Amino acid sequence: MAKKRSGGGLSPTQQAAKFLGVSVLAGAVMAGIALPAVGVLGLAAKGSVEGFDEIPANLKTPPLSQRTTILDAQGDSIATVYSRDRTVVDLTDISPYMQKAIVAIEDARFYQHGAIDLKGVLRALNKNAQSGGVAEGASTLTQQYVKNVFVEEAGDDPTKVAQATQQTLGRKIKELKYAIQVEEELGKKKILENYLNITFFGQQAYGVEAASQRYFSKHAKDLNLQEAALLAGIVQSPSRYDPVNDEAEATKRRNIVLQRMAEVGDVSQAEADRAKKTPLGLDVSRPKNGCITAVKGASFFCKYVEKVFLNDPVFGETKEERSKLWNQGGLTIRTTLDPQAQKSVQDSLSQHVNKSDSVAAAVTLVEPGTGKILGMGQSKPFGYGENETEINYNVGSGMGGSNFGFPTGSTFKPFVAAAALEQGRPPTQEYSSPYDMEYPSPVQTCDGKPWVNTDGSRVENEDESEVGPYRLKEAMAKSVNTYFVQMISDIGMCPVMKTLDGLNVVQGNGEKLPEVPAISLGSKGISPLTMATAYAAFAARGMYCTPIAIESITQKIGDTQKSLEVPKSTCSRAVSEKTADTVNTLLRGVIDSGTGQQAGLTSRESAGKTGTTDERKNAWFVGYTPNMSGAVWVGSASQQVKMVDITIGGRWHSKVYGGQVPGPIWRDAMAGALSNREAPSFNLVDIPDAERDHGDGRDEDRGDNDNGNGDRPGDGNGAGGANGGDGGDGGNDDGLFGGLFNGGTTGGPEPDPTFSVPEGLFQGNDSAGNNGNGNGNGGNWP
Repeated sequence: MAKKRSGGGLSPTQQAAKFLGVSVLAGAVMAGIALPAVGVLGLAAKGSVEGFDEIPANLKTPPLSQRTTILDAQGDSIATVYSRDRTVVDLTDISPYMQKAIVAIEDARFYQHGAIDLKGVLRALNKNAQSGGVAEGASTLTQQYVKNVFVEEAGDDPTKVAQATQQTLGRKIKELKYAIQVEEELGKKKILENYLNITFFGQQAYGVEAASQRYFSKHAKDLNLQEAALLAGIVQSPSRYDPVNDEAEATKRRNIVLQRMAEVGDVSQAEADRAKKTPLGLDVSRPKNGCITAVKGASFFCKYVEKVFLNDPVFGETKEERSKLWNQGGLTIRTTLDPQAQKSVQDSLSQHVNKSDSVAAAVTLVEPGTGKILGMGQSKPFGYGENETEINYNVGSGMGGSNFGFPTGSTFKPFVAAAALEQGRPPTQEYSSPYDMEYPSPVQTCDGKPWVNTDGSRVENEDESEVGPYRLKEAMAKSVNTYFVQMISDIGMCPVMKTLDGLNVVQGNGEKLPEVPAISLGSKGISPLTMATAYAAFAARGMYCTPIAIESITQKIGDTQKSLEVPKSTCSRAVSEKTADTVNTLLRGVIDSGTGQQAGLTSRESAGKTGTTDERKNAWFVGYTPNMSGAVWVGSASQQVKMVDITIGGRWHSKVYGGQVPGPIWRDAMAGALSNREAPSFNLVDIPDAERDHGDGRDEDRGDNDNGNGDRPGDGNGAGGANGGDGGDGGNDDGLFGGLFNGGTTGGPEPDPTFSVPEGLFQGNDSAGNNGNGNGNGGNWP
């Protein structure tokens, strides 16, 4: 508070105010004539201006920040996000009571004076001089509107906000000049409309429409007398007069506004008195801001859309430009999210995995040939409480996901097969595939410097019975590790890296995979979205399309709307049609003998691959039909949980396999997503089966004999995997999925992992993978 100087003189602030008042009376300000320079007033340079005439002539009014609405592919709202919750409305859509109430309490002579209220200035100067401080203000609604423009332009920058609201003569002079301009250009009604749309009403509500919705759950045009008076009273001090937190203080303030309306003739005294006796009548709608409020379990997809917007140069060359546009809002973002697919994803997750489980599951569905993300969800909801997370397990670290993604196990092997096929290797390619062997060495790399197994690292299959020779079809079905290591040794690393580049397969941190033979076993972390889009290229007969989440964006600025450019999917040929058709045949679903019916995909062809990693810390199923691809990951984000003797979704598992938990999640998610949609067929190729004789009466087209104890799903005596294992919780699922999706006709065992993922994989220690000295024991199996 300013104080009188000793001897009864006015303080410098009061002297300046008095001088300004005299200038106003003299008509200097009204005429736009220069006020004295700052030096004359004794003001510091900071927070002031050099002279009235030197202020830029035009007030730049930034578009008002508004809420952004994110829609699914059918136009239904997913979530509302905003920096400031505001919906701009025309004056005709604001209750007359509201218009009168704000004028009565803030600037009763609004329609009588110009940009500055001369009587108000004199009255305020007199009272302030008498009190020795600031007892009364004299800002008009026009001046207040100009100040709010400065605040809006400052955005969320606290320093700029402080500058926009500091009590200096320099800022007041700016307000005066711009107020004159605004009065001349806009007129009273437009100024009032702009003011009611820009001002803050507390409770995160900017503008009268948002405030009306927040406090009364109704539109601003429907506000009655007492409701309008309450909102008008809040403006002076939104925290002090907050009706949600201090009803008594808010009621007193409302009644002051009502009385003022009676005094200026807006309502009769009787009307004001009746309104004073009514309760506040609050019907509060809590703020629904951000992706955390998204419906249909789409919070993680919503955050992905936000990340796309903030990272893609199409929305601005710099991060600052993109952030400014996002915070400005007023956007309607139509996304690719298919409501049927999204519901199916969430239903399947909730059926198979509980949010309180020690492990989590993530599912991504994409459309082959377009790259559209159709569904994205996970078992642990978006949030910050117990059993909640803000990490999106479906995507890489740059888009809000885990730092390295998750090891994929044998779901990686189709990429190696595709690279070999591209090099001309036949689908009947055969390798010796012993149970145990050293990594073949040397292996050619892209830079011409061969990889050499300097320390004698070894790789082995999951079961001692897995002894070759094997052909590709059988090796894929059984996920024979030594087969694919020999395949890489045969073709070299460069064809594999080229195939990975074409499919955009990278680690979760965005880096390329290391150029070592052990990558064939899938120990490196990759995101479900990356896997789903890569497999979608096989479904699209070799055409890879970058994933997209946004269909269109329109932005409302004032009374106009404009369309914004959005990222487009870029499609390119990753592998030949022949290669893709061959991979599809290798991984296709077997639908004879009722196997496909038990999978739930009774009327369509499907293909896929299981994956399980070291100590069963990760389990995968990645599969597709010609018109939809999906990846399912199950595991611990911290990689600390071994899925052995574990309960998931209320069901106990002695050991978790790729086909046992992820498989059914994939089956149910895909079945619901594809319901009532066309069922196109793959273009299959003929791959002859190998005929092998073990010398004991067994052949490779029959499930291994076992006692059905459930330790090894699919080990029962059923042919084709349909009845593979009936003793224990693992038998039916993996017997079903092992034969159905691995491209073979056996219901053979899913191996029991024995390898170890290199220490520090998820802390960025990549030494084993980069050097090839230990990644052979890197835990990559079906």
